[in-house]
Amino acid sequence: MSLTSELSPDGVVTIKITGNFDFGVHNSFRDAYEGKEESVSYVIDLSEADFIDSSALGMLLLLREHAGNLSERVVIRGAGDVIRKVLSNSKFDTLFKIE
Repeated sequence: MSLTSELSPDGVVTIKITGNFDFGVHNSFRDAYEGKEESVSYVIDLSEADFIDSSALGMLLLLREHAGNLSERVVIRGAGDVIRKVLSNSKFDTLFKIE
C-alpha cells in the first residue's frame, strides 16, 4: 500500500492510493490535505487501489468535512467494480462525485 499526493497549479490536490486503502495510510492521507487553502479541490485516485475498508470510508468523510462538506470539491476517480460497490452500498455516491 502506498499513497502519493500532488498539488497542481490550478489548485487541485490529487491523492493516489495504490494497493489497500485502509488505516495503514491514515497519517499520509491526513497529511495530504491538512494545511491546504480553503479553495483547494481534491481528487482521490483509486485506479490502482485493490481494497477499501471502513477506516478509509471514515478518512474520506474527514476529507469531505475539511473541504467544507461540498461534494463538488472532492472527486473519487478510477474506482474498480469492487470498490465502487462498497462506495455505493455505503451511499457515498450521494456524498461524493464518483467518476
